[in-house]
Amino acid sequence: MEYRFSSMASRLKPPSVRDRLKLSQGKDVISFADEWPAEELFPAHAVREAAGRVIAGGAGALHGGAAEGYAPLRVQLCGRMAARQMAATPEQMIVTAGSQQAIDLLVSVLAEPGDAVLVEKPTSSARLQLFALRGLKAIEAESDEQGIVPEDAERLILEHRPKLMYASPTFGSPTGRVWSLERRTKLLALCKHYQIPIIEDDPYGDLVFEPNERLPTLFALEGGAERGTVFYASAFSGTVAPPLRAGWAIGDSGVIRMAAKMKQAAGQHSSAFDQQILSRLLENFDLDAHIRQIAGACGERMLEMHEQLLRQGLRDVSWQKPKGGLFLWLELPDGLDGEALLRLSIRKGVSFVPGGQFYAQHPRRNCIRLNFACHAGERTKLGVERLAEAIGEFTARS
Repeated sequence: MEYRFSSMASRLKPPSVRDRLKLSQGKDVISFADEWPAEELFPAHAVREAAGRVIAGGAGALHGGAAEGYAPLRVQLCGRMAARQMAATPEQMIVTAGSQQAIDLLVSVLAEPGDAVLVEKPTSSARLQLFALRGLKAIEAESDEQGIVPEDAERLILEHRPKLMYASPTFGSPTGRVWSLERRTKLLALCKHYQIPIIEDDPYGDLVFEPNERLPTLFALEGGAERGTVFYASAFSGTVAPPLRAGWAIGDSGVIRMAAKMKQAAGQHSSAFDQQILSRLLENFDLDAHIRQIAGACGERMLEMHEQLLRQGLRDVSWQKPKGGLFLWLELPDGLDGEALLRLSIRKGVSFVPGGQFYAQHPRRNCIRLNFACHAGERTKLGVERLAEAIGEFTARS
């Protein structure tokens, strides 16, 4: 039978890069393409103990949960948010199967197919795919080392009248940049003035290398969920364990209630078992101490990759040392295409994510994203050497 795909399915971009990365799995390929830190950095023993406590609690552990999420976990998460000056009640929170689902629900409530969404250039490829799937047009605002450029954002707002803004101001993929306090304040004021809701995505914000330098979130700057402009989304995937699919969103209670209704209607219940494990983990495990430990390890691995790249003496290759998160954003010589470089690099035994897929409209193809936290020591050294060899072969041809 021949199938005709729906218009929604047809909006998805061909997964050519991901297909190539899959082909490299199981071979002697050092992957800098991962989305999370190395497995050994996660608290596997503590998660195992928490799961055991949940199972020992009886049959209730296997029951389904409310669309809003496991009530004790929501209370605990609100407490953690309050410690970061982000005031929210359990009624203003929904627990989801990761931050992608949280953002999907918010987008589904706040926007219609055909609406525009304002994004930073470049931005998360996964979120761009989500916006395309929902029929939204991503409008790219220019950015620099301080974050999104307010003047360009306002120009695009006046031209396209976006229905919402998507922002990841703290260590966001792919650049790992941190928006300055001035840019955060200006963008928040801009969106409040034009009444544009902001979805603030913060999957890597806990992985800060110098905690004293941590800036307030947009949600905290606005003063909490009652103000109604900012919706904050995050997850435990980068600090506890990616397989425990639990994220959350906080914001206006009316929007959160509608998101819960949509989640229930679509049968998109996140795992109540995973949520109970996380709740027990928060009860019996010093998560903050673990986060400081994993952030410190990521910082050491970033410096290690940075030093290895410097040792290669790569001409016309530049990058900025991030202050947290997982990613280094490399700008390659003009004319060097990241996807073509990936094909050669996989043959040499190293992989990464080409930069073109992080753009909605006008991609810069001479950029690549490296995850510095998924390897250490000899593996990082060898992977960087293989990458440098591939870059050298390309530049020698030009």
